[in-house]
Amino acid sequence: MTTGVHHESKTARPLARIAFSLVALALVCAPLPIALAALSGNGHRWADILAQFTAPALIASLILAGGFLLIRRWRWAAATGGVIVLLTVAVWPQWFSAPGRAEAGAPVVRMYSANLYYLNNDVAAIRRSIEDADADIVVLIELGREPAGRIDEILEGYTYRVASMRLDQTRGPSRSVIASRYPLDEIPSRPNGLHSVGAVASTPLGRLNVIGVHLTRPWPFQFQWGQITQTMALGDIRRTLTGPVVVAGDFNSVSSARIGRQVKRDMSLSPAGGFPGTWPSALPSPFGVTIDQVWRSDDLAFVSRRLGRPTGSDHRPVVTEFTRAAD
Repeated sequence: MTTGVHHESKTARPLARIAFSLVALALVCAPLPIALAALSGNGHRWADILAQFTAPALIASLILAGGFLLIRRWRWAAATGGVIVLLTVAVWPQWFSAPGRAEAGAPVVRMYSANLYYLNNDVAAIRRSIEDADADIVVLIELGREPAGRIDEILEGYTYRVASMRLDQTRGPSRSVIASRYPLDEIPSRPNGLHSVGAVASTPLGRLNVIGVHLTRPWPFQFQWGQITQTMALGDIRRTLTGPVVVAGDFNSVSSARIGRQVKRDMSLSPAGGFPGTWPSALPSPFGVTIDQVWRSDDLAFVSRRLGRPTGSDHRPVVTEFTRAAD
């Protein structure tokens, strides 16, 4: 005797297989535009916004491949492996930038840089993060009203300080600050559309130019030329400086995308390796996008790069060590 239940079961199996295949295909192929946009080197705004997300796309694809292996879907795992290869090639320049060759025995300077988020009033967390880093130089971006009012508490032990003018735009009142254990000479600010702060620090490495920057958000959040013109303004500052240069801050772009390529090409600067990511801090750091960066001139070499303790911001701090580069 034949029942309708058996007929439904036989029909349901191929439908389930088709549904699984369609979902799997969508999941496997979803990161492909990101990988191709990053690998193309195309500076168009659509390609550039996709290229920002190579790191989280790679981590997500690795998890997907692991899931396929667990359920023994070998072909789907292999297909995902192909996407992983493309994403790895795309993210490699961002994660594993050449640190430079350090001069043996040269002094090491440690820098702490962080976007504190202008609405973040957790002064205790900010202080703990800076204290834990034990840096020689501190670069703070988006220092809000309340933390600015308690700056002596936040920057206890950092005698020398230089601050930008207060920024009163759509993101609210904030400013940028460079603080140091070494004497600072302020680099005059320019009315060039770039929010930055600059100083020359008298360090064991000699006089060191330090620039803190905060680039505007990318298209579609701002007009597409915003970041480009601000990076050009940063280049104008860079060309007035002599000697070693370190630029740190929130670039609102990864180092391997359009803005990063512009910095490398026009300023002869190199970024610290960008793994794990810095934003948003609500996600596990491997899923993060490294928009908070530190760049060096060729006469310096990076010794290390790590993330600092949370500050209450949506960005993670970056702690780098650098020294004199070998000839």
